[in-house]
Amino acid sequence: MSISRRGLLAAGLTAAVVGSIGVASMINANADDTASATSDTAQVVDDGAVAAPPARLPWGQAPERLRRGWGGASSAQVASAGDDIAPKDSSDSLVPRPEWAPKGRYSRGSGLRQEQTSVQPPLPPPTGVLRDTTSTDNTVDYFYAVGSQTADSDGAYANIVVAKPNLDKGDFHTLAEISVQSADGSNTVEVGWNVDRTVNGDEDPHLFVFHWVNGVQSCYNACGFTQYSKTTTPGDTLPLNVTRQFGIQHFGGNWWVAYDSEWIGYYPDSLWNGAYTRAGVQQFFGEVAASNTTPCTAMGNGVDANSTSAARFGSVALLNASAVASVAVRTLGPDKETASPYPLVALSTRTFRFGGPGNGTC
Repeated sequence: MSISRRGLLAAGLTAAVVGSIGVASMINANADDTASATSDTAQVVDDGAVAAPPARLPWGQAPERLRRGWGGASSAQVASAGDDIAPKDSSDSLVPRPEWAPKGRYSRGSGLRQEQTSVQPPLPPPTGVLRDTTSTDNTVDYFYAVGSQTADSDGAYANIVVAKPNLDKGDFHTLAEISVQSADGSNTVEVGWNVDRTVNGDEDPHLFVFHWVNGVQSCYNACGFTQYSKTTTPGDTLPLNVTRQFGIQHFGGNWWVAYDSEWIGYYPDSLWNGAYTRAGVQQFFGEVAASNTTPCTAMGNGVDANSTSAARFGSVALLNASAVASVAVRTLGPDKETASPYPLVALSTRTFRFGGPGNGTC
């Protein structure tokens, strides 16, 4: 959807280099990768049981209702119809559903690199069966391509390319997201898109939300999330090959999540007993959860970040930030010996390309 650029904050950051790449974040009104949004109907304010969001979205736009497609439409069909989202099945429900599957976490130069799981990811169609459950190796290997920033703020936003990277059989997910964390990295709110057959039941990109409390992960798309939008629900199918705005903002005792031109819903402060009300770390990253250390799963849009056609994070910005610090960009593999095969390339102080096809023998 298409809108004019919104003005919001003005501040500057210096570049910090981690490895061989450095990116600075200039939080101002002159975006370099403007996402877009239009609507035919204003967003409806919910009843008194649900909190009210900020009057404007993180990027300064007044909320407008997204165009909702038919249930079960593929990502390509959503894009072809000119819709913004679609329910992932014919139920047309606006009730967030809990989905349990592995989820990585990155914070302060390190991340969750490996973990054990009992989740068995389905193989891709047409097989439609689970992988070999007799295997004793249920290790999840995480790979990241990250732009991170340490600053006290009310939240963050960015423009993110929505794509459909290949998810190899036996792997868990590939995704792109914004993560807003407490200063110690233990409390987190996340929003983005993921390709995850366990969570979504198909291989299309879907909107997701997630949160952590004192370092303990929850579930996808529910587990304390309060629905607000009358149009869009976490788990909805997103259009293919578009750039959309994603954001997180603390307001009125809640961590609000925004997508494109709507407030989707929020995580209330009560989930953290009121102890998490300001962000200290902001992350913008791609993540692959693989079943081995040489993944064939792609990240971003599957194009190597060194190519001009690779996926990107654009117009990275913070909200009401004080003592704004530098941004570091790096990649991370599942252990010290295994480097991430997903590179990053800085394009400007606020935009970087990321991802690639992986490095396995596919």
